Amino acid sequence: MENLDTVMTSEMTTVAVMLLVAFSIGGILFAFLQPSMSANKRRNERMSSVSRRSVGSASLAKVNKDADRRRKTVKDQLDQLDQKTQQKTELRTKPSLRLRIEQAGLSWSLKRFWQISIGCGFVSAVLLMIITGNAIIALAGGFSGAFGLPRFYINSKRKRRFNDFLDELPNAVDIIVRGVKAGLPLADCVRVVSNEARAPVSTEFAKIVEAQKVGISMGEAFMKLPERVPLPEANFFAIVVSVQQSSGGALSEALANLSRVLRGRKSLKRKIVALSSEAKSSAMIIGALPVLVSGAIHLLAPNYMEPLFSTLNGNLILAGALGWMLTGVLVMRQMINFDF
Repeated sequence: MENLDTVMTSEMTTVAVMLLVAFSIGGILFAFLQPSMSANKRRNERMSSVSRRSVGSASLAKVNKDADRRRKTVKDQLDQLDQKTQQKTELRTKPSLRLRIEQAGLSWSLKRFWQISIGCGFVSAVLLMIITGNAIIALAGGFSGAFGLPRFYINSKRKRRFNDFLDELPNAVDIIVRGVKAGLPLADCVRVVSNEARAPVSTEFAKIVEAQKVGISMGEAFMKLPERVPLPEANFFAIVVSVQQSSGGALSEALANLSRVLRGRKSLKRKIVALSSEAKSSAMIIGALPVLVSGAIHLLAPNYMEPLFSTLNGNLILAGALGWMLTGVLVMRQMINFDF
């Protein structure tokens, strides 16, 4: 019996030790594996991912908000520029005499202009009096010479100056684009254009440089350019520079696009001139043909054309013919005058 009790005690001790070892190993494994097996870790990982996503969404929302604010700023500036442009449109379409003289590149004062006008009128009247011997024709010619010839000269010189400006402006824009891409400030690029470009672009850009020297900002100095050169291309250029100076942005890219637009408009204008040259030649021939035929008949048979000038019916017929000829010339001019 004693041996049996000893054996049972020994077996129970062994079982107890084995159970203790098993429980110890299980406790150790539970202690190590419990965090990964519990829902807390998954919950923490999910909360972390959600917080990162919310931070990313907040960053994206901030970027979108900044972009919307920038677009609104640019839109407001464009609206203001459009209002200023509309206010100046009437001034550009009907410029004063002093402004037309300045746009023509002349340094005349109003006093000098009126002196030249009086001189032209006097010379025209004297020449017509010598040629015709008719005082009424001489007075009419003097009036036309005084009020027509100087203005015709100013308008033709103004138009020629605008055409020269359009021919040189794309090259000036390209110079600015290359300078900005090379890292030069816009003011230095404008100074280079004022020194290197052909007139009248160099003259206008020199005025912009002078305006900066007296404290006027770059945007305001460029916005005065369309006042001196009332052309759509000059207005485009001034708006691009003014918006970039106010809100920032890639000036070189914007000006490069503007240069392509200017060259495209220039090419289109030349194509229109080429296509309409035949119609213009026909209109000039048709308009000049009656005058040339009448002059030839008057030289060959003076008495044949005399009733038109010496009788009332002839004067009425001549006035009607001249009126219809003028109407036809104006209609043909309107038909071949393309605006774009």
